Amino acid sequence: MTLDAKIAKIVEANGAEFYDTEIVKDSGNSIFRVYITKDGGVTLNLCADISNELSPFLDIHPPIDGTYFLEVSSPGIERKLKKPRHFISAIGENIKFKICGGKKEKGRVISADENGFTVKIKGETQYFGYSDVSKVRTYYEWN
Repeated sequence: MTLDAKIAKIVEANGAEFYDTEIVKDSGNSIFRVYITKDGGVTLNLCADISNELSPFLDIHPPIDGTYFLEVSSPGIERKLKKPRHFISAIGENIKFKICGGKKEKGRVISADENGFTVKIKGETQYFGYSDVSKVRTYYEWN
């Protein structure tokens, strides 16, 4: 079982859904971020509860070498899409992405499956395989 699968079990035992992990550097510090989602929203108390359960687990199964800080949070309204399940959960949402080769696009996700997604761009529907795009994220149009 992968580390993500083990983390997902802990997250799901707390009534939330595992979204993804990320390792970032900030002011010379390593941060291991665990993103979670939940119908009705993610609360600070839920993040704290999951963090308190993950912390001793990650002490035994460190996600990275050396010292790091653990953060548990929602991926936010404007979030990265990397896995097929991320795209499936984003059906109906606006996305920005880069087509391999350099061109940037914006559109609305119409459908998604294990191989790729269909997006409506300027009134036209186009299909992209996941390997054909990079830097995909949802975006919210503020009125």
